Amino acid sequence: MNDHGDDDALVARFLAGRDEGSFRALYRRHSPFLYRFLARWSGSAAAAEEGVQETWIRAVRGLSGFERRSSLKTWLAGIAIRWWREEERRRVRQGPSAEDEPPAPEDPTLADERLDLERAIAALPAGYRETLLLHDVEGYTHEETARLLGVDPGTSKSQLSRARRALRGLLTGGDHGRARRTDR
Repeated sequence: MNDHGDDDALVARFLAGRDEGSFRALYRRHSPFLYRFLARWSGSAAAAEEGVQETWIRAVRGLSGFERRSSLKTWLAGIAIRWWREEERRRVRQGPSAEDEPPAPEDPTLADERLDLERAIAALPAGYRETLLLHDVEGYTHEETARLLGVDPGTSKSQLSRARRALRGLLTGGDHGRARRTDR
């Protein structure tokens, strides 16, 4: 049985009787992805941890409405994205905090390059950054990316092209690094 089928069986068992073992299996299977996903978006280990917990809280509340039009992983990513957008709006209203610093890279030999890339990605307008992370980093198709972000697939393609161009500019110091702000 593939992961999608395994997920469906675990979801069914969980919904039938709030089976703790099924939930734990789903949590263990998908939480590492959610953590990496949210850490890339937020640049903060603390925000990623909070986001994983909040994503699961929201997922449990809405699991009975999961229609299986996508994989559970994609559905969870959508919840995580919505949570992150809410957090970003809240943070903008409250202003920056010490928690907003990116985590230190584990490998000191790649520290400068990784920090440069992380800073460049973080400097992209939200729509560019989200599309780049979903498509190029997480491997979602343009159709899946569009669905997760609530845009047309053509918008996903153009945002990705612009994001890549802007990212190259930011990393090389070129004029084309100054991306026009077209968040969505």
